[in-house]
Amino acid sequence: MIRFTLSCDNGHSFESWFKSNDACDGLMAKGLVNCDTCGSTTIRKTLMTPSVATKGHVQTPLEKMRKEVEDNSEYVGNKFAARARQMHEGTIPDKPIYGEANVQEARKLIDDGIPVVPLPFIPTKKTH
Repeated sequence: MIRFTLSCDNGHSFESWFKSNDACDGLMAKGLVNCDTCGSTTIRKTLMTPSVATKGHVQTPLEKMRKEVEDNSEYVGNKFAARARQMHEGTIPDKPIYGEANVQEARKLIDDGIPVVPLPFIPTKKTH
């Protein structure tokens, strides 16, 4: 199967899958491919970017962030607010931590000038 980006004579662009390049050309020549917006059967292939498989998994920026946080910080679970406050007050050593806090706890930390940042992901690694 091959995916083509197509356009009609009215300027609408759409994608469709075909068995092969020849199959696409044959169906278009017979007027059997139509625009899904206006129904026109005057269709042409447009420039497209091919999908290229990559070796292995490519990490997204969010996955990279998660890995960085989880590899270089201690997960403290629901004790996050208390630990962040203790570090800010100097009663325990300062070190990178991550965990969970409810909205009220997080708001109180911020109101008290304790630097915290919400993470855009749910932790997967519970121990460090």
